[in-house]
Amino acid sequence: MTKKRIIAVIFLTLVFFFLNVKPLAAQPIPIPSFELGVGTAENPTEVALSLQILALITILSLAPAILILMTSFTRIIVVLSFLRNALGTQQMPPNQVLIGLSLFLTFFIMSPVWSNVYQDSLEPYMAGEINQGEAFELAMDPVREFMFKHTRQDDLALFVSMAEIEKPSTKEDIPTFTLIPAFVISELKTAFQIGFIIFIPFIAIDMIVASVLMSMGMMMVPPMMIALPFKLLLFVLVDGWHLVVRSLLLSF
Repeated sequence: MTKKRIIAVIFLTLVFFFLNVKPLAAQPIPIPSFELGVGTAENPTEVALSLQILALITILSLAPAILILMTSFTRIIVVLSFLRNALGTQQMPPNQVLIGLSLFLTFFIMSPVWSNVYQDSLEPYMAGEINQGEAFELAMDPVREFMFKHTRQDDLALFVSMAEIEKPSTKEDIPTFTLIPAFVISELKTAFQIGFIIFIPFIAIDMIVASVLMSMGMMMVPPMMIALPFKLLLFVLVDGWHLVVRSLLLSF
């Protein structure tokens, strides 16, 4: 028997073997089911616990907006973005590093405010000394005080007039939905002012490098490529990260 015939016999044997094999009975995989419903509480404690869980879920869903629009995060991330653009390093440091640094600087700056919120609002509420409405009002007082401190009068007057509400005599008369946008545009203005100051020394280096290249007739060489090492050297020599972060912290 030749090699070809042996291979053909083996192949046909394997084919007949697999055709005659019966598959094992497949075991059904249980699929979990989820049910949502409203039941009857047996005691008031279950109702209070359900309301606490609902309030916690609501706060978590609003946490990104609260963190961005009612804290120091906006000013910090805008200034750090201006700094990266002024250096001309494209994506260095990457966005993840800038956002992470901004978050931890925000936690550092806002820690006294959040400590007051915990002591004046959350702790008494968890102890059952105050209800949800009182807890919310007490929690907003330190946050509103922080926003009032860093909001310009012109920006606040703009939104008060556009809201068509009565002229407030005290800070308590100004609603929070009016204070938040005024605080945000005030923070953006401050961040842009700091960004302008950061840009000045780096623009000077760009102009000097461009002038030197033009005088040497090297017009085909990109000035950015030559200026970048000098800008990085200047930033490292003056300890730029320390100065920028210190200035941001002192601005609050």
